[in-house]
Amino acid sequence: ASALIASSSPAFAATLDGSGATFAQPLIDACKVDFSKDTGHTVNYTGGGSGKGRSDFSGNLVDFANSDAPYSSGAPANLIYAPVYAAPIAIMYNLPTVKEPIYLSPASIAKIFSGYITNWDAPEIAADNERTVKTPVYETRKITTTNKGKKVTKTVPVLDKNGKAKVKSYNTKTINIDLPKQQITVWYRSDSSGTSENFTNYLNKSAGSVWTKAKNKVFKDSFPGNINDVANLGRVVGAASSTGVSQLAGKTPYSITYAEVNYAAANKLKIANLINPAGSSVAPDSTGVGAFLASASQDANGFLTYDYATKEKGAYPLGIVSYLLADTKYPDAAKAKAVKDFANYILSTKCSKDVGGPLGFSVIDGELLKKSLAQVAKIG
Repeated sequence: ASALIASSSPAFAATLDGSGATFAQPLIDACKVDFSKDTGHTVNYTGGGSGKGRSDFSGNLVDFANSDAPYSSGAPANLIYAPVYAAPIAIMYNLPTVKEPIYLSPASIAKIFSGYITNWDAPEIAADNERTVKTPVYETRKITTTNKGKKVTKTVPVLDKNGKAKVKSYNTKTINIDLPKQQITVWYRSDSSGTSENFTNYLNKSAGSVWTKAKNKVFKDSFPGNINDVANLGRVVGAASSTGVSQLAGKTPYSITYAEVNYAAANKLKIANLINPAGSSVAPDSTGVGAFLASASQDANGFLTYDYATKEKGAYPLGIVSYLLADTKYPDAAKAKAVKDFANYILSTKCSKDVGGPLGFSVIDGELLKKSLAQVAKIG
């Protein structure tokens, strides 16, 4: 399914200013040129983080904002959350001696990032990587689309009525990955971050006996223990932004971090497969993210609550959405239409799939797309 917008320029060409989540920035930057060609509207977007987006939007400094997390207080009266960006958070690591991707359970991830596990050859990590691995194989179909005048044939998963990819069978293999006797360096986000809030929520909901504190935008405030303990000094280390932690992990052998999946290749980091509640081993790809997000519930404002216990076979449990923050009562009707056009364009396959796919973003489809479009329709 795809949201459609007119290809001719409107009588009113708006300049839209936005700010907020850095999560959304690569997709906006890549899609705004063609959006401008199609509509005549111009989009200026500065990142700065989800918190800045929320404060700028409530302060009427921008026409729209993006945030990975909701307002805790001070939300504007006519606010609408529209989930329009989707992508996985990846567990990325630097293991120069290990060539194949490793596998990690929620408990192992929680123990690594809490400082409980300090070495790569810990028994818990070994157990994750010495077993029979079950990976879902999806039903697929071929579709032909036109991109810049050329016909392109693609293979896409078959979705059921709830927007979940249909699992056809499983690939199974026995793995026995040797992990080095090396100390783990953990890189975490030191700044306030929607990515950290989503990651710590996953840890708390998926491995609550280890990660005993609730989610927090600031990683160290969710850390279940004393992050400044002598044993953690120089080994559990903070850095600002997804760019910062990814670059430093890329330069530090035997380290691990969390960030949006598109940061891995740029920093020559490998990506872990996660073991989900159904017992499947899943990679952070669009199909797995879609299966996870389709299990989420949505409130009246459009905000999603993720089901970390979902038994959906192919679900990648660190899929997240980022929200476009908009108004249902803009003082300028023409600008409101431009914001709505922009949101619909981001959701269109022309942006989310054709442009976003290579950047690591996931397509919002099925029932979640219907919910997203319903939220966008309220912009006015």
